[in-house]
This record gives sequence, C-alpha cells and structure tokens, in this order.
Amino acid sequence: MSYLQNLFAERIGGANYGKATEIYKFEKIKRAKRAAIAANPDVELIDMGVGEPDQMAFAEVVERLCAAAKKPENRGYADNGGKMFKAAAAQYMREIFGVNLDPETQIVHSMGSKAALSILPNCLINEGDFAIMTTPGYPVFGTHTKYLGGKVFNLPLTPENNFLPDLDAVPQEVLRKAKAIVVNYPNNPTGACATLEFFCRLVKWAKKNEIAVISDAAYSALSFDEKPVSIFQVEGAQDVAVELHSLSKSHNMTGWRIGWVCGNPLLVKAYADVKDNTDSGQFLAIQEAASAALENTSIPRKIAQKYSRRMDMLIRALNGLGFDAKKPKAGFFLYFKAPKSAREKSGKAFDFASAEDFSQWLIKENLISSVPWDDAGAYVRFSATFSAPTLADEEKTINEICARLSRFQFQF
Repeated sequence: MSYLQNLFAERIGGANYGKATEIYKFEKIKRAKRAAIAANPDVELIDMGVGEPDQMAFAEVVERLCAAAKKPENRGYADNGGKMFKAAAAQYMREIFGVNLDPETQIVHSMGSKAALSILPNCLINEGDFAIMTTPGYPVFGTHTKYLGGKVFNLPLTPENNFLPDLDAVPQEVLRKAKAIVVNYPNNPTGACATLEFFCRLVKWAKKNEIAVISDAAYSALSFDEKPVSIFQVEGAQDVAVELHSLSKSHNMTGWRIGWVCGNPLLVKAYADVKDNTDSGQFLAIQEAASAALENTSIPRKIAQKYSRRMDMLIRALNGLGFDAKKPKAGFFLYFKAPKSAREKSGKAFDFASAEDFSQWLIKENLISSVPWDDAGAYVRFSATFSAPTLADEEKTINEICARLSRFQFQF
C-alpha cells in the first residue's frame, strides 16, 4: 500500500479514504440511469432530477461576454473586484427588493453560492462551534463546518410548519455554542418561500442568541406571482445577516460561476478576507457580462414565467395520477410526497419503504429520473428544468410522464 493512504486528513476519511463501500444518493441515481438506458435503448429517459437551467444565458449577455473578453483591462486578476459588478448588484438589490447597500463595503462577488457557502464557515466556525442548518437542504456550509471541527444541528422542514424551521426547537446547549444559522428561501428542495414575518422573527431570534444569519437567496428572483423577498427588507437584518445571491438559476448562468455576498459590513469584510486567500476572483469579463444581465430585470421574470407554466402542467399531471402536489411560489423545484406503493392494473404491486425506493423504481421501471429526500418524511423532487426547447416539447414530456405512470394506481 502506498504511504499516501496514511496521509489523508481525517475530515475526508483519513487512512480509510477511498475505501468506503457506501453508495451516496446521487451516485445511486447516476448508476440507475445508466442501467435503465442500457436496458431500454429505444426509450428516452425523462430527467426530472436535473437542478440547473435547460437553456443558455440570454443572447445579449453572451454577446457582452464576448466583447468584454477582448478588452485588455479585463485580462488580469479580479481578486475581490470589480467595481462595475458591485454597482450592478447594488442597483439590482434596490430595484428588486427596495434594499439600499453600499457597493464598496456591503457587496463582494462570489464564484457562485456554493463557493461562498464553503468560504463563510472559515469566517465564523472554531472547533466545537455549532452551525444550525435546515433539512432537507443544501449541505455545503455544514460540510465545511465539520471540516473545521465544528458541529451541525439540523432543523427539519415539514409541511406542518410551512417548511419553515422551528427556531424554538433549538436546544439551549446548541444555542450557547452556535455561531450561524443557514436558511435557504426560496428553498431547495421544498420550494417553500419565507415570509417577511418569518425573517423578522429570525432576525430577533438571532440577535437574542447572538448568532449570525446566512440567508441563501439563490432562487429569490424566480418568483411567480408575488414580489421577491429579501431578509434585508426587515429592519435590523443588516446588523446580523449576509445574503447570498447568484445568477446561476435566475439568469441561466450556472457554469459562469458568478454571484455575490452582501449585507453586514463586518461579515462581508470577513468573507472578502478569507476569499482573498482562497481564489483570485472571477474573470472580469464574466463580471462585466453579469452586470449587463443584472441591469435587465426582465430576464429573471421571463425565466420565472417559464417555470411557472411548467409547474402548472406538472401539477395537473401528477395530481391526475393521485399525487398531492402543490405549486410553490418561486423556483423550479416541485416537492411532493412519495407513495407507499404502486399497483399495476395487471395486479403486480411494488412497495416503497422510502422515497429513495420510489425514485429508483421510477428510473428502473419507467425511465423517469427524480431526486428522493428522506430527511424529514418521504418526498420526491421534480425539477421544472427538464429539457424541452418549445412549448410543444414541454407538453410532449408531461404527456409522456402521464402515459408511463397511468398504468399504476398509487397508494399513499
């Protein structure tokens, strides 16, 4: 055995790194998809699990990138600049949320929300400190908290509480050691949205317990019928919180890796200091093109309209099959209860002990890919980002889902 095997850090498994036999959820999905396609080469797999936009960035944004990439002044390190993007982000916060932020002291760009969530724990977490997370949810902040020797306390998101965390459920021994709470609204995967009333309660709770708030608002611009909400619309939020924004989902710019962290000046400064020792900034031409995207506030509205339409189609189809799917107020994730069984009209029955069982069955038996969540009840997530270039393609995809599942009766 190579001596390298004994050099790995304990945070990723130590000497046992690479030897684990456990197969993680997303790897199981990938394997099941490959096997289903191989066994059914003439049947198209319908991928409802992909959590990224199915279309490119808008043409004017791509054109701006091409032009900006030719500028000599954009060739160098961006570090924690540039000024154009900060100004555009500040203007966006004013126009979309009515929130005023100083672009110099309260906004720093990120290379996407994932990068920001991996950097921020380094600003706050010491060994033994707690990060309070919600489950189901995006785990990156919690993962890096554990890397640093910290601990994670999970608050379950359930329909009884409108998929909002019960702040009163955090034990006193956790509160005493907690440094941060991470909330994500509109939420992945539940699709739930936070209200200003909840944010007001969260801010007061954070101040009382002396905890920083990390508000991951990556999907905030994709609001269907109501105005998008920011935690900074609540008085006093800038005293305790930073908010993360991203162009990945709201502007069809996932691979561009551009967003920003904003809010409390001291937290933003700490993020910028750690970031300065983590990366050398996103390409200034991408920042310039992203500035142009933010200036056109019709872009996220058009994208949201598409997802809203697809949600309506999906919900009609699923509820017609016996599911109880409810339309979220924003985003592109549809989160609904998994059935306990499916019975074919021939009499053949399939039982599901978990959402993962149901999701695997969907892939293997019906070539429909989804993402299961068993963290707080058995639920499945469909994404409205399925590949469908035209409205006719959208209708065709939904009709095909109905055709494949209509031969079963589902029990819940």
